[in-house]
Amino acid sequence: MTVPGRRSSTFTRLLRHGFTDPSAAERLLETPELGPVRDDPVLLDALGATADPDLALLGLVRVVEAQDADERRALLDTLATAKPLRDRLLGVLGASEALGDHLARHPHDWHALVTYEAADLHPGVAEFERGLAGATDPVSLRIAYRRCLLAIAARDVCGTTDVAEAAAELADLATATLRAALAIARAEAPADAAQCRLAVIAMGKCGGHELNYVSDVDVIFVAEPADGFDEGKAMQAAGRLAAHLMRICSETTVEGVIWPVDANLRPEGRNGPLVRTLSSHLAYYQRWAKTWEFQALLKARPVAGDPELGRAYVEAVSPLVWQAAERDNFVADVQKMRRRVVDNIPAAQVERELKLGPGGLRDVEFAVQLLQLVHGRSDATLHSGTTLDALAALAAGGYVGRADAAQLDAAYRFLRAMEHRIQLYRLRRTHLVPEDEADLRRLGRSLGLRTEPVVSLNKEWKRHASVVRRLHEKLFYRPLLDAVAQLAPGETRLSARAAAHRLEALGYADPAAALRHLEALSSGVSRKAAIQRTLLPVLLGWFADSADPDAGLLGFRKVSDALGKTPWYLRLLRDEGAAAENLARVLSAGRLAPDLLLRAPEAVAILGDPDGLVPRGRAHLEQEVLAAVGRAESAEGAVAAARGVRRRELFRTAAGDLIGSYGTEDSPAEEDPGALVDRVGNAVTDLNAATIAGALRAAVRAEWGETLPTRFTVIGMGRFGGHELSYGSDADVLFVHEPREGVDEQEAARAAGRVVAEMRRLLQLPTADPPLLIDADLRPEGKSGPMARTLGSYEAYYRRWSLVWESQALLRAEVMAGDAELGARFIELIDPLRYPVGGLNDDAVREIRRLKARMESERMPRGADPTLHTKLGRGGLSDVEWTVQLLQMRHGWELPGLRTTRTRTALAAAHAAGLLDAEAASILDEAWVLATRVRNGVMLVRGRAGDTFPSDGRELAAVGRYLGYEPGHVGDMLEDYRRLTRRARGVVEELFYGAHL
Repeated sequence: MTVPGRRSSTFTRLLRHGFTDPSAAERLLETPELGPVRDDPVLLDALGATADPDLALLGLVRVVEAQDADERRALLDTLATAKPLRDRLLGVLGASEALGDHLARHPHDWHALVTYEAADLHPGVAEFERGLAGATDPVSLRIAYRRCLLAIAARDVCGTTDVAEAAAELADLATATLRAALAIARAEAPADAAQCRLAVIAMGKCGGHELNYVSDVDVIFVAEPADGFDEGKAMQAAGRLAAHLMRICSETTVEGVIWPVDANLRPEGRNGPLVRTLSSHLAYYQRWAKTWEFQALLKARPVAGDPELGRAYVEAVSPLVWQAAERDNFVADVQKMRRRVVDNIPAAQVERELKLGPGGLRDVEFAVQLLQLVHGRSDATLHSGTTLDALAALAAGGYVGRADAAQLDAAYRFLRAMEHRIQLYRLRRTHLVPEDEADLRRLGRSLGLRTEPVVSLNKEWKRHASVVRRLHEKLFYRPLLDAVAQLAPGETRLSARAAAHRLEALGYADPAAALRHLEALSSGVSRKAAIQRTLLPVLLGWFADSADPDAGLLGFRKVSDALGKTPWYLRLLRDEGAAAENLARVLSAGRLAPDLLLRAPEAVAILGDPDGLVPRGRAHLEQEVLAAVGRAESAEGAVAAARGVRRRELFRTAAGDLIGSYGTEDSPAEEDPGALVDRVGNAVTDLNAATIAGALRAAVRAEWGETLPTRFTVIGMGRFGGHELSYGSDADVLFVHEPREGVDEQEAARAAGRVVAEMRRLLQLPTADPPLLIDADLRPEGKSGPMARTLGSYEAYYRRWSLVWESQALLRAEVMAGDAELGARFIELIDPLRYPVGGLNDDAVREIRRLKARMESERMPRGADPTLHTKLGRGGLSDVEWTVQLLQMRHGWELPGLRTTRTRTALAAAHAAGLLDAEAASILDEAWVLATRVRNGVMLVRGRAGDTFPSDGRELAAVGRYLGYEPGHVGDMLEDYRRLTRRARGVVEELFYGAHL
């Protein structure tokens, strides 16, 4: 008798044995049917050893209650005396609610767990065929299938088989089931069966002998007409048989489904015929198939139907599989396959995805298959459809390091075991790790984690996933270093030929040179070489993820040669997480940024500073430049210092632009391309303004000391004044001066002229730093006029001679350097010209349109594609800017928001004022941003300015990557550009040439 308020001894024992609801368990143990075994301590110990003791006890009560008297007695006697049955039955009931339901519906199936003979320990297809032999219809086939599944699950949860053996048994059971389903289909349609030979080829995990508990079974059907039958009719008959087989397995009945049969890996997928002849399959694979289709064929295995035809199919397609790495588009396809495709996974589920999430099963499977395709063409030992067998073969052949392979083997087995247990619970197809505490507890205990199962499970899962996340480093790149390193005796290395094959597959155009770079970087016993050997596997992956891996590796070698003896360089790359990836992105994205870096490699420190990629403001830059100029002993030295600052800041801006465009593992790519354009335009404008200010100070000091005889200011024009400079843009300027009190005008003019000449000379001196070209052609009278004028001279010219195009050019005028007060007076002078009161008259509007049309017809380079020319082409920069500037000149006098030098700001103001609708404003803005980004991308990639897309394929691909296009999508990039600019041109036709202004 239990004392009130005190827990019974049974309650305490149940808690100690892992029950989470001891009160409910006590009630279940009091069930009359359990009377003979209720007090047997062996039963409680066995329940406590299951994944979920509460679930196991509930399942046991249901199974016992479902028996008749004689069966119940036999079951309980066997349960009490036979440990194998007790462990198997309770193990299954504690791990699978679904199999518990099956046993309750089919109570006699517990006998399937009694047999404990050698054949039962490791059954094959033949044993499973005997287990399914009595099935004559879809319902009986499902019952027999579940009975066989009971035995597989029992061996699995009891540890009789490991995860790989359980997966192989599930594949063998699927093979037997497909054969039984085909037999049922043939029996119901003997006329169809007589007309054709039909073979079922297993693909995917079934073909690879590594099936899950609940998974689609991927198949391909191949058929030939039987002797004497018409091919067309025979193929129709084969199609009906194949479709019937699929329905037998896939349709829902009173006993549920077995699994869906998926034939979408066939040629042309869903759009192709369900059944083809062998010759039709071969014709498709030889002419149309993509790399991923050959990757899928790695696992092709005949499993049902005509065995001779199945073997002929595999023998015919196998050579094509191992030639896939020689295809023209293999490298691009490889880069696509290596990229993680998680876009279709809801954000909330990504971190719980065992299969497709980062560090998931698909990572291992795809990586192993890729290495098989690369190296299997010359090594038949790699021709396995099973992931773990292929991984072992790669390690044995030296294609993967043994220690790395062992780590990945363990990680893959753990993740597959998690997947198996998650699916086994309710026999549902899922790859999501549960969130519920009880589900996690059951999952952890099922994997043998009995102490704090939830905490231990999460810890082990994250540990193994982190190993998988670094698998590209382990599988692809570390063996490349071993190929050029001195290994311990007995270690197998990647041959030079195999290393070259791998580098080619990863996108390296010159694998021999790449291997020389690797050897130079990693050979020796120095600390530098040791750190490089640690860094390079990761860096090689980042280089391969770019459009020009060869340039990335060569650039890294050059930077390392220059800085390798400085202790902070390697420490920076090793210890600052983002620095190494940032460097890899910058070095492999094009020529401009590496060229800037290699002129002064110490700028690499910028990449490790958390704020290093943020452009410096003009005030900060001007202060630094003027301080450097002040310390210099000569004008040449002063401007060299200023240009050095400019080079460093150009590198900072270019690096930030590239990393913002590509994104990194820790920081996604910038989603707003307009923000990237504005950042570059502002940064380059600010650093050019600061450089010009420094050159002005240096030129004045060299001849006049601290004070020039005339006040002097520099006005930015064009893209300079609009804060829209690209990396390679000239600085369009006007020079304005005003004689100081008591200074003769001619003396002042001579001084201003000499200052301009000296500034231009200093900024173009041949040095390691990029020159800054100053263009003053927008001045009054153009090249015929004086380089610098007084404010009064400008006023007189504009009052008497100014043309409408000059007023339009002044829309971009902004003070950039020199005397700020004089600059402000110049702006005050020109405002009535660029924003005329009452707007432009009709004659002026017609003149602007005439000039624009003339420019389109005369200035387009000969042979240039007008649909792809970013500046003068259809819907390009000129179209958008002239449209916006016409709006400014017509309405700026009454709308203050239009009084800006910046195109995008003026466009937004015009939309806000109702001068154009939201759709038109958005189209013009997108086209202008895209055209600007193309120009920036061309300069970054080629190292020289250009107004159209590169003709070189690799350079074009690099521009595509900069713009966010994946490898192989250059055509999409060009089509998108044409589509958007075509729409922009339509808006320009209406707003600029139409009557809506």
